[in-house]
Amino acid sequence: MHYAIIAAGEGSRLKHEGINVPKPLVRIGGSTLIERLTGIFRSRHDCESVSVVISPEVAACAPEIDADHVVTASTSGSMHSLHRLAPCLKGCGRFCLTTVDTVFDPTEFDHYIDAYAADTGTYDGYMGVTTYIDDEKPLYISADREGTVTGYFDTPVEGADYISGGIYALPESALEILDECMAAGKTRMRDFQRALVASGMRLKAWPFGRIIDIDHASDIDKAARLLSLAP
Repeated sequence: MHYAIIAAGEGSRLKHEGINVPKPLVRIGGSTLIERLTGIFRSRHDCESVSVVISPEVAACAPEIDADHVVTASTSGSMHSLHRLAPCLKGCGRFCLTTVDTVFDPTEFDHYIDAYAADTGTYDGYMGVTTYIDDEKPLYISADREGTVTGYFDTPVEGADYISGGIYALPESALEILDECMAAGKTRMRDFQRALVASGMRLKAWPFGRIIDIDHASDIDKAARLLSLAP
């Protein structure tokens, strides 16, 4: 499996609240967010590569990042960050992408990736989701009884019981849809996810327990508590 991390965001809300390091360098339980993710990926028996896109600010002050490919770029959004990573993922077959600020139970992540790796045809991609909502602008997800994603919504609607966790396991063919989104002038990951469903790609909503998105200073303590309860 090839792994990738979007870590080029500014973290402006954290800065406003007094966190004076770039978001990827925020520490949870002794490790920075980016160290934690690269460590989880490297510990996987199936890890073939790790690719990361970071901002110039992170590049200027970060220690050496444990990644095979490090792309430094100023981007206008997460989808554009993925587009900058796309050349690193060409020929990969399958990949798992996360945002740098998503904090989850590593054991749950192992189950998720193992399930995706074992799926040889039922689903094209597995989307990490949660029912835990603690996000200013969550992306709501509806799924049928089998767990097949049926839609993405900016506001709560009946049947949209999940929200996106910022964890995406996808086939390389998803990058073609990404190119189409870029050509159409779209910038947001939620637009890309909608385009995946519209293309006919079969996506599995894979539930995690809690996933914490690090947007505010208070989220740091929440994430630390989550990890302290993990096996």
